Amino acid sequence: MPLKFQPKAGSVVICDFHGFVTPEMVKKRPVVVIAKHKQNSQLVTVVPLSTTQPKPVAPYHHKLKENPLPDKPKDVVTWAKCDMVVTVSLARLDRYKIAKREYVVPAISAEELAAIRHCVGIALHIDKNTPVEG
Repeated sequence: MPLKFQPKAGSVVICDFHGFVTPEMVKKRPVVVIAKHKQNSQLVTVVPLSTTQPKPVAPYHHKLKENPLPDKPKDVVTWAKCDMVVTVSLARLDRYKIAKREYVVPAISAEELAAIRHCVGIALHIDKNTPVEG
């Protein structure tokens, strides 16, 4: 069921990317909310999370210190794919179902959120320390 609330930055939810076009993401994936939309309460900006290590690892990939995904063991390495940042409707988002009628919305730390936002800046060439490619 789609979210009826705008999740806070740092919240980890499931996003249904159905309808996007390959090579965009086209399936359900965990994402971390990095920003609420300031003028439209039905939108949030998210970064997808993955337990598959990027190849090659780039400066815009962030390895989380702890796995926030409730459906995976805590020692599973989780990556933020900060080059895949996107703004989506709340209609695409859902909480994690952990039991019948029991849902959770995990969150990452403020430190991890800041690191992910930094990596998004690198990916978009808006980080002041990142050279712009021609």
